[in-house]
Amino acid sequence: MMEAITVEELQKSFKVKQKQRGLRASLSSFVKADYKLVEAVKNITFQVEEGEVLAFIGPNGAGKSTAIKMLTGILYPDGGNMSVLGLSPTRDRKKLACQIGTVFGQKEQLWTHLTPYDNFMFFGKVYDLSDKEAVERIEDMAESFELGGFINTPVRNLSLGQRIRCEIAASLIHRPKILFLDEPTIGLDPVVKENIREFIKKLNKKYNTTVFLTSHDVGDIEKLCKRIIIINDGRIVMDDGMDSLKYHYLNRKQVEIRLKEEMEIAEREGIRLLRNKGLERKFEVDTEKCQVNELLNLIDGDNIMDVNISNIPLEKIIMEIYKGQQSIT
Repeated sequence: MMEAITVEELQKSFKVKQKQRGLRASLSSFVKADYKLVEAVKNITFQVEEGEVLAFIGPNGAGKSTAIKMLTGILYPDGGNMSVLGLSPTRDRKKLACQIGTVFGQKEQLWTHLTPYDNFMFFGKVYDLSDKEAVERIEDMAESFELGGFINTPVRNLSLGQRIRCEIAASLIHRPKILFLDEPTIGLDPVVKENIREFIKKLNKKYNTTVFLTSHDVGDIEKLCKRIIIINDGRIVMDDGMDSLKYHYLNRKQVEIRLKEEMEIAEREGIRLLRNKGLERKFEVDTEKCQVNELLNLIDGDNIMDVNISNIPLEKIIMEIYKGQQSIT
């Protein structure tokens, strides 16, 4: 396997203007502004193999976006080395742009008054594709991404799920070797989320495309990635396989129960009470030791008004990994 991305001791800092309070501070700001140096990325090192689907995650402000912007040539690093497809994002940005695709959050790259088809043809021209090549690739993507029903509808009239599919497709018109995806399923309903995930898996399998994914959705990470890098406070705090993360964290579920009448629910191995407030109970269930239905069986079914089962919030998992703790409260 060749390395698609190599990063060594990468660093990036920003000068941030300090907020000042009071009249004296306001007057002094006219003379001299105070700035604080913020280290956004602190000596991070990692490699990504060709064809790998990697989750690069962390809480807001952790340094994810800064790192991605350096890898795509948008920002220049202060120190360290990086290579993307054998190119320097700093020196070879134009060459690199022809070999990577990007979908950053909800930032639109499509012209909303044009149809997806016209947008794809436009991007084909940007990447110097012939009309024949562009049409062939559009037909291929329309089939893979199931765009046929709305490919000739103006983008402004599409649903969020349809538009996200078109955003990803537009990033693939030039057959990039690496696709950078920032929150590709944010705001989508469960069915559309699953469709997007399937499209990404097909893309990876069909073209061996390397996928660099950021997401706060555990489902995205669990279903797409075999490896996860967690960054916090500008540093990499975990670089491990998905199986390891599942074993240590994703086997735990949070179960919120609303009762009709007060009752005592005894704790047992694998079940931990997190909150007891009136008729509401919140438990953490370790599914390696106990199944969720075993918890529910401890309660008279007629006494259950509502049940909500969820994964441990990803931000909590990240913080616990960063702190080096095993228990989540």
